[in-house]
Amino acid sequence: MTDSLQRISAMLLRHYYLFRGSWTRIFDLMYWPVLQMVIWGFITVFLNQHSNWFAQAAGVLIGAVLLWDVLVRAQFGFTLSLLEEMWSRNLANLFVAPLRPYEFGLSLMAMGIIRSAIGVVPAALLAIPLFHYSIFEMGLPLIAFWSMLIMLGWSIGLGIAALLFRFGLAAESYAWASIFLIQPVSGVWYPVDVLPGWLQPVAWALPTTHVFEGMRAVLITGTFRWDLFASAFALNILYLGLGFGAFLFAFARARQRGQLLQSSE
Repeated sequence: MTDSLQRISAMLLRHYYLFRGSWTRIFDLMYWPVLQMVIWGFITVFLNQHSNWFAQAAGVLIGAVLLWDVLVRAQFGFTLSLLEEMWSRNLANLFVAPLRPYEFGLSLMAMGIIRSAIGVVPAALLAIPLFHYSIFEMGLPLIAFWSMLIMLGWSIGLGIAALLFRFGLAAESYAWASIFLIQPVSGVWYPVDVLPGWLQPVAWALPTTHVFEGMRAVLITGTFRWDLFASAFALNILYLGLGFGAFLFAFARARQRGQLLQSSE
């Protein structure tokens, strides 16, 4: 256990050195969350002046933007950390060391948390002076929403990593596009009952739907929906198990076929 923690820490230290030597990487992490928060913040100001519903639920859109970016940055943080190893042709060097596949997966998950925090926290802090809205006022429910979105970001990242192990950099575009496939049915900007009846079961099969419905319940009625949290947690456990299984299976197959050496440019 101690050896595993040391190897995972070594992976995190490697990425710390990358960040320390490149402020552009940190700026890149913060750029999109801040930009989107500013755009949607001004839209919220406009809607507050012209819509009673938004006036009663001030911050719904800004909160949705910030929480959606938690998911996006968690998945990007996971897959980008893997892609950087592939771009630099470093996978073979990593696995010459006694680094186990699950330790590699856990280090990528930790990088998902770190990159998500670097990207979203500055945007959340900037929203306070700009729009007089603090997502931190949600209190403990914010931690619940944050953790559920991080878990889903890991699951999607694990699935994409499996594709990258199987197909190499030919699957790179999925790392950037896949996450947005679930956005229209996740109820990020609107309640799930807006969707057609046949599409709602698909929406409820996603943890994101439970998170954003729960966020609106907190902001509009001031109540935390434990039923939505329990559903999101159960779905995340399921998807995380499937994602880790696919990750380990694809890694083992890639190692057997010698694809780890061929997966880089």
